[in-house]
Amino acid sequence: MGLLGNELAFAHALTAQERESVMALGSRKRFPADAHLLTEGDRSSHVVIIIRGWVTVSVVTDRGATRLILGLRGPGELLGEMAALDPHPRSATVRALGAIEAQLISGDAFRRFLALHPRVSGLVIRQLTFRLRSSDQERSALASLTVLQRLASRLIELSGAEPAGPYTPSGAGPSSDPSASGPVVHLAQDELAATIGATREAVAKALRLLRTQHIVRTGNRMVEILDPALLALLADGHQE
Repeated sequence: MGLLGNELAFAHALTAQERESVMALGSRKRFPADAHLLTEGDRSSHVVIIIRGWVTVSVVTDRGATRLILGLRGPGELLGEMAALDPHPRSATVRALGAIEAQLISGDAFRRFLALHPRVSGLVIRQLTFRLRSSDQERSALASLTVLQRLASRLIELSGAEPAGPYTPSGAGPSSDPSASGPVVHLAQDELAATIGATREAVAKALRLLRTQHIVRTGNRMVEILDPALLALLADGHQE
């Protein structure tokens, strides 16, 4: 399972000249927290490059009542490229975690640019391949792992992210909680639930179990990891 891309963000992989040319294709726009930059099923074709802030990429699961977060994307990330390259509807919803600043580029302009710049086109293809594999892994985990396993894996992943990572949309890192002694994930229970395709009630039950075993400590929009080694064992399917 993995929400965070392990490859260099699209805009950061461009040369200075390529980046300037790409950004000149569109216009900059600001979005408030919770705004939808892209919506699953929509017929629009523009692409988005995140300049500042973090977003979630999510889909409705087969059960229909649960939204699964497939990715957390930050500065430099390219979004919406699939709809720009084919005529099908948007495959996912992109929602702002906090205030967002992004560059919006029309699908037509983006396609013309890629046709003239094979190296950049190769970067987009590599990104598409990586994300498709990642989303397949997320769906496989949803079908085969328990809620406790998925939650343990997600907490390990997010607590090991960089201090300015997506679990701290305000930009504050784990050290912002003076009472914390271990790694901290700054997400509410409903947000955690969406990252593993579970209900809030199921995540609350799993967190209660982790608290009683002194593996985590919870607070307002906060989960502190007290025993990372034991949490990793649970993620691998070992029972406490």
